[in-house]
Amino acid sequence: MKTADELPILLLAIDDDPQSLEFVKDALAQENLEILTTTDPELGLELVLRRHPQIVLLDLVMPKIGGMELLERILEADPGTNVMLMTGHYSTEAAVEAIQKGAYDYLNKPLSVEKLRQRVDQLMAEARQRRRTLQLDRELLKVYEFEGLLGRSPLMLDVFTRVRRVAPHFRTVLVTGATGTGKELVARALHRLSPAASGRFAVCNCSAIVETLFESELFGYVKGAFTGATQDKSGLFEYANGGTLFLDEIGEMPLATQAKLLRVLQSQEIQRVGSPAVRKVDVRVVAATNRDLRARVADKEFRDDLYYRLSMVEVKLPLLAERKEDLPLLVRYLVERFATQYNKPIRGLTRRAQALLARYMWPGNVRELENALGHACMMVEGDLIDVRDFPDTLRKPAEREPVEDEDLIPLDELQRRHALRVLARVGGNKKRAAEILGIARTTLYQLLAESGAEQKETEQIKP
Repeated sequence: MKTADELPILLLAIDDDPQSLEFVKDALAQENLEILTTTDPELGLELVLRRHPQIVLLDLVMPKIGGMELLERILEADPGTNVMLMTGHYSTEAAVEAIQKGAYDYLNKPLSVEKLRQRVDQLMAEARQRRRTLQLDRELLKVYEFEGLLGRSPLMLDVFTRVRRVAPHFRTVLVTGATGTGKELVARALHRLSPAASGRFAVCNCSAIVETLFESELFGYVKGAFTGATQDKSGLFEYANGGTLFLDEIGEMPLATQAKLLRVLQSQEIQRVGSPAVRKVDVRVVAATNRDLRARVADKEFRDDLYYRLSMVEVKLPLLAERKEDLPLLVRYLVERFATQYNKPIRGLTRRAQALLARYMWPGNVRELENALGHACMMVEGDLIDVRDFPDTLRKPAEREPVEDEDLIPLDELQRRHALRVLARVGGNKKRAAEILGIARTTLYQLLAESGAEQKETEQIKP
C-alpha cells in the first residue's frame, strides 16, 4: 500500500486557450503530479465531480461559463478543492471577489513559471499533509480506542487507567459526568473487563420509571402482589444475576427505593414485591448521574449512606470542551461509521468545517457531536463535509461570529489588539500594561497611537 507521499496529486487545468494548457503541462510536469486539461468549462466541472482533483487552475474569461461562476460551482460540488484563477485582465476588484468566493490564489497572465510552480508546490505539500493526517488518524483510532471509548487527552487516559484498575475488583462504582459524556460506555467497559463479563449487562434508566413501579422493576413481584400482577415476574437484579446492573441517572431514584437498594447492595439479597422469600443474587452495580449527588445529599434528596456505598470508587468523565485534543479522533471515527451506515464515500471535512467544530463549545458533549456528524453525513452530497451540511444549531453561532479569523491577520495588528486588551484589563494603567507586555512604555504608546487609542483617550478627556 502506497504512503501519503507516494500517491499522486491530481491537478485539473481549465482554459479555453490550448496554448495556455500546454504551458501549464510543461511548467508543472513532475513525478507524482497527474495533470488533466480541458478547454471546455462544462467538461471541467464534470471532471471535478468525477475525479475530485486536489488543485484546479481556472481561466477567468471563458465561453459558456465564466470563471467566477465556475469557481462557485466547483466549490459547491467539492469544497475541499483548491482553485487558482488565471487571467490576462487583472483587476483588484476581481481578485478580491475571487478570494472572497473561496479561491486559493489569483494569478496574472502571462504566467510566471517560478510563481506557478511555487504555488502548486505549496498546494501539493498541503494535500500530502492532509493525507498523512488522515492516515495517522486511522492509525490513532486503533491505538487510542479503549473498550469502545476513544481518547488521547490526559483526562481520558486517566479515565481509561481508572477503569482498567477498578474493573477486576469492583462491587459498586459511581460514574459521574454531564449528559452525553459517555457514562454508559464506561459502565459497559467496566462490565467487559470484570470477572462478570460472561454474565448479562442490564440497564435501568431511573429517570424513566414511575415512582410506584421502581421496586417491582428492580426486585420483581409475585402473582397477586398488586392489581394487574397476574403472574410472577423477576426484576432487573435477578435478570442481571452473575453480571452487571447499570443504574443510569441514579439521582432520580425516590428515597424509599434508595433505602431498599442500599440493603440489597449490603446483603446481595432481594425480595420480590408481595413475597417474604429472600433470594441471593451476585450482581455488580454501576450507577451513573449527571447530578451533583453531594448537593442532593445536603438537600436531603439522596441518602448519604447510599451515596457513600456507591462512591467507594468514582469515575468522573470530562466535558468534550475539556478534551478538545480528542475531537479529531472522535470526528474521524464517527464520520467513518456514518459513511459506512449511509453507504457514502465521505473522506472527511473541509478545513472550514473542521474550524467550526474546533470553535464550538459542545454543550451536549460527545452525543451532540455524534448527532451533528450524523446529520452532516446524511446531508452531504460530495465526499467532503462542509459547514452547510451541519444542523442550524451548530452553524448559527458561527454565523454571528466576526468573519475575520485572528489566526489570519498581520502580526502587527495582532500585537496592537493584544496591547489594547491588556490595557483594558488593568484599567488603562499604561505603566502596568507595559510591564505585563514586557515592552517599554514608549513602545506601548506607539502601538496605541497606531491603533487610534491615544486619540480616542484624548477626545474623551476634552472639556
